[in-house]
Amino acid sequence: MTIPVLTFFNNKGGVGKTTLAYHLTWMFGEMGLRVLAADLDPQANLTSAFLDEDQLVEIWEESRDRPNTIFRCIQPLLEVGDIRDAERVWVTREISLIPGDLALSGFEDELSTQWPASMGDANLVRPFKVLTAFWQVMQAAAAAHDADLILIDVGPNLGAINRSALIASDSVVIPLGADLFSLQGLRNLGPTLRSWRSLWNKRLDNWKHPTIDLPRGTMKPIGYIAQQHGVRLSRPVKAYNRWLNRIPLEYRQSVLGEDVKQAPAIAEDPECLAMLKHYHSLIPMAMEARKPLFLLRSADGAIGAHSYAVQEAYKDYQRLAKNVLERIGVGQAED
Repeated sequence: MTIPVLTFFNNKGGVGKTTLAYHLTWMFGEMGLRVLAADLDPQANLTSAFLDEDQLVEIWEESRDRPNTIFRCIQPLLEVGDIRDAERVWVTREISLIPGDLALSGFEDELSTQWPASMGDANLVRPFKVLTAFWQVMQAAAAAHDADLILIDVGPNLGAINRSALIASDSVVIPLGADLFSLQGLRNLGPTLRSWRSLWNKRLDNWKHPTIDLPRGTMKPIGYIAQQHGVRLSRPVKAYNRWLNRIPLEYRQSVLGEDVKQAPAIAEDPECLAMLKHYHSLIPMAMEARKPLFLLRSADGAIGAHSYAVQEAYKDYQRLAKNVLERIGVGQAED
């Protein structure tokens, strides 16, 4: 039995995707779930969020011969070797991490080469092993972690690396900003997901008798999250409201592929997993403390109004986490 994979994906940058992946990983851990986080973004921003500089130096500079990043686990495929089991970094008892690696971008060409080869009639082991390398590494690491869930962070593009990351994914959450660019991004993202899903199914059909385990490539969109909107009197300010209420229809048309002309307002939209506030001064405070903003304490400077905001953030992310778990069918651990 494979461990479910949830990916945070948007080909538009600057929508808080990595911040969301980081905070939900922590919240799932708070809820008692065992989580494997995998950083498949060549920029490795999720890794930088979890680990301090000394840890990064140890991984990226002082231990280059070990399979302690996602790239080093799959690097042998570029030569004559095979995938290596990942050396995970333990964040907490519940959370472990497969660190990212700037060198991962060097795997893009091999993924592009093996994509058409996987539709050939020759030996298909190598093309499929390359295309599913992320999934193979993550599933082995998640089994070793006894994980309930795998969370992936990817870069903001529609390239071959992200295609293989999405092939490895069961479910997809789409973070959005309240702006025109996010709407335009949905128009690219939705058709691309459907195309990747269809093309992967053709490849699965092409290999009649696979000799290795393969992901289904479901990549089902389970909803979107609108982030970083300004709030006044508990309502989005007018500048954001214009774009927020265009999201539900665009999401249905572009991502779900529905032929509809109307959609509910975002506040009533069941496809909206959450509308997360911008927590302003809590964010640099959390970065300084190297912890999620909803776990800040008075020793970190969260006093007075900040303390109240921390409590509200905890409730917001907990509500979101429960919503996501319900959509993907993963149960919360017992208290």
